[in-house]
Amino acid sequence: MKANIKGEADQPKKERLDSRFSQTLRNVQGLLKGRNIPGKVLLTRRLESSDKSGIQKQYQRSYSQNDAGRSNDVDKYLEEGVRNTGIDITVNKLRASTSNIEHAAREVKSAMGSRSTDSARVLKFTKELSREMVIIERLRELAWSGIPPYMRPDVWRLLLGYAPPNSDRREGVLRRKRIEYLDCVAQFYDIPETDRSDDEINMLRQISVDCPRTVPDVAFFQQAQVQKSLERILYTWAIRHPASGYVQGINDIVTPFLVVFLSEYLDGSIDSWSISDLSSANITNIEADCYWCLSQFLDGMQDHYTFAQPGIQRLVFKLKELVRRIDEPVSRHVENQGLEFLQFAFRWFNCLLIREIPFDLVTRLWDTYLAEGDALPDFLVYFFASFLLTWSDTLKKLDFQELVMFLQHLPTHNWTYQELEIVLSRAYMWHSMFNNSPSHLAS
Repeated sequence: MKANIKGEADQPKKERLDSRFSQTLRNVQGLLKGRNIPGKVLLTRRLESSDKSGIQKQYQRSYSQNDAGRSNDVDKYLEEGVRNTGIDITVNKLRASTSNIEHAAREVKSAMGSRSTDSARVLKFTKELSREMVIIERLRELAWSGIPPYMRPDVWRLLLGYAPPNSDRREGVLRRKRIEYLDCVAQFYDIPETDRSDDEINMLRQISVDCPRTVPDVAFFQQAQVQKSLERILYTWAIRHPASGYVQGINDIVTPFLVVFLSEYLDGSIDSWSISDLSSANITNIEADCYWCLSQFLDGMQDHYTFAQPGIQRLVFKLKELVRRIDEPVSRHVENQGLEFLQFAFRWFNCLLIREIPFDLVTRLWDTYLAEGDALPDFLVYFFASFLLTWSDTLKKLDFQELVMFLQHLPTHNWTYQELEIVLSRAYMWHSMFNNSPSHLAS
């Protein structure tokens, strides 16, 4: 009798879990078909090279290997994502849904052959950007799954609140902010060394040391004029934000902005760019846009870069707990080997994976970052968990020294958009399933 009562009591819980799983599965299937999932569009389309518009500015490296869809990989990550969630789903139920997942996965093969610049998405972006008053939330939904490269500068300015949504005010606001940046440079940077305090001298010296180390595998960033622009932006930002000042890692964070705003003036691949081809006025405008967008971006995570960087430490703890809930064997193995999450994940949160993935994928990733807005720190926890558990099977076989070496030199150098989209999609799935459950990280 007691067993029957207990079984009846557990039935509503099981039904809720089954319903939750079914809804997640439907969401993921919609995701693979390119449909909107609440607030997001994930697996996006890419324009084939033969369809590129002449007005699009292409500055990324070659993507010749990025167009192949691999349904086996998609099957694997979906199955692993559902299996590792810790939700009590029977194997039979999962198998019963396999045919639906396989059907959706087959569709992704054609969907992933094109990306965020297909004609339908371009029309949607064009419609939103041509409004007299841009609706930012709609723009976020579109941007989450990737922005056409030649539209990226305008969209990023809007998403960050640097450019106003009112088209009538936009040009005037940008002009005024660019002049303000120029005044800041004249006031704080273009001054004699004797006018600086000892702290300011040390800060400028540290920035000048870090700039040549920024994105060292991309030749463009080794140009002296590029490093000088980085130095001006970073030093001016640090002086204007004394609560944090300059922290190593911010030099990495400014690079996506620099590349995107340079793309308005320079054509072709970044490997062929020369900043000396630009006028001083254009360089000033680019620096100003970088400065203000960096400011807007970091305003939502100031405690990531204040003393002891408490914001990052909190997120690393949340990441550790999330991994423990999703993939307990990996969590237990890492703990048994004596490896602390801070030893590898601190840099991830500090530099937002710019050092971990190929630089030609960074701007695509940042489309999603900026679309998340104020919710970005929370989403990063899920994204980095998805990123780490990409190598779940490998990690469980490594000892401490091997773990350290592997996580410091992750095998991402051959990654394409496809691998990045899979990590983002899995992160979105976990975020959708867990984030509205306040107790999911509780002991």
